[in-house]
Amino acid sequence: MTERDTVTAPQTQEPAEPKTGSGTAVAKTLGLFSNADRVQNLILLAVIVIIAAFVTSRQPAFLTWNNLSVAVTGTIILFGLTGLVELLVIIVGGLDISVGSIVGLSSVTGALIWTHTGQSGGLAVLGALGVGLLCGLANGLLIIYGRVNPFIATLATLAAFKGIGQVISDGGAIGSGFSSNPIFIFLQRGSIAGLPTQLFILVIVALALAFLLRYTDIGRNVYAIGGNPTAARLAGVSINRYVLAVYLVVGFVAAIAGVILMARQGFGQQTGSVDGLELKAVTVAALGGASLRGGRGGVLGAVLAIVLLGFLENGMNVLNINTFWQNVAQGTLLLIAVIAQQRRRKDRAIGIPD
Repeated sequence: MTERDTVTAPQTQEPAEPKTGSGTAVAKTLGLFSNADRVQNLILLAVIVIIAAFVTSRQPAFLTWNNLSVAVTGTIILFGLTGLVELLVIIVGGLDISVGSIVGLSSVTGALIWTHTGQSGGLAVLGALGVGLLCGLANGLLIIYGRVNPFIATLATLAAFKGIGQVISDGGAIGSGFSSNPIFIFLQRGSIAGLPTQLFILVIVALALAFLLRYTDIGRNVYAIGGNPTAARLAGVSINRYVLAVYLVVGFVAAIAGVILMARQGFGQQTGSVDGLELKAVTVAALGGASLRGGRGGVLGAVLAIVLLGFLENGMNVLNINTFWQNVAQGTLLLIAVIAQQRRRKDRAIGIPD
């Protein structure tokens, strides 16, 4: 069979949609033609409003720009970026739970290069991005040519990348003086088009991913591979090439998050802010409607999930709730999202009769 470059996603994965009008294109991007997606997004939006109203009633400063800007430059950017690319890798039928370790290793590598090159901001950023790409390449090759299950492969590299970062940083923070470099000053306190630089980067990644998935043959092939890899292969799609490319994108965006972390903290570190980042990334994707079996998911849902987790985390901080409860809340949200998927697909648990 002659290999073709494109394939249309299976009908079971993509709902029937009207074909005309610019309003149709907008609605298509937002997922408004899918009842399941629409209901899920409305539920996420309702929960966001409830959290905002509840926290604001007890702490009026919650919705002020000063508080929200602190939240944005806190962990929201980190799990926002990693959550968006986690959505991509889940849609293609994979999984990457090593994203937190990639973020940490990228920041440590960038800080190490910064320290040993006379504080060169450009080389530090390029080095961090290069390490992110190498990590993504390693994950992709393990899964494709090592034929290792994505969960097992990235569980192994989660430990490996984390260990490498701890070894080269001697288990602590590394680097200093970032606040004097224009690149890191811009990343930490600059703005583009009226938005803080970090938030602007998150918006650009979200828009680029939405465009890729909805309006390009690449996006349609990604959905096709996740929805029915056998059909995609028979249609001539090079599955290995796509899977490898997706993991490279994950590594690259995770490295961007690592550079932002480096600018925000003023040093590189393998632990701390990156701990538990993989749980948040998977939660963002699952809450956003990504099917853990692949072939389904949308950027709007993921963005709403980012806002929801951000409001939840910041709200608990504002109300002085023990931070340990944040992990409980995040785990509960992930469990609810998975259960909702199982019920919607009418899947049953092992050993439980129909």
